[in-house]
Amino acid sequence: MTDTARARKLADRIQVVVAQTLERRIKDPRLGFVTITDTRVTGDLREATVFYTVFGDETEREATAAALESAKGVIRSEVGKIGVRFTPTLTFVADALPDNARNIDDLLDRARNSDAAVRTRAAGASYAGEADPYRVPAAERDDEDE
Repeated sequence: MTDTARARKLADRIQVVVAQTLERRIKDPRLGFVTITDTRVTGDLREATVFYTVFGDETEREATAAALESAKGVIRSEVGKIGVRFTPTLTFVADALPDNARNIDDLLDRARNSDAAVRTRAAGASYAGEADPYRVPAAERDDEDE
């Protein structure tokens, strides 16, 4: 079994190499504005999963996914120059982080709007009963009146 620290170091190095290769060597016009967000390597260092995000709409995401799949061999050969015994196979996965962040932002906006609606309703509201709903003995009430 391989050390997890070694797998993390290799994953970090693969992330840098993939990002540099996409920036410098891959000239595919389908490749959009890609950001490599994370890389994970299995414990045996044979498989690497590269997570990426694409700025743009759904068609640009699909085109970028196709471009990454077609450039996988070139990218893997660059990763092989790191100096490991076995060059890991690469799998590109679109990162769900932006979608999750957008969903959280929508939920926070809904909560903010709901809080504002409650605040406006509470501004003109009055108590259902008396202002002081607790029962006070008659002797104490007389003391407070004086």
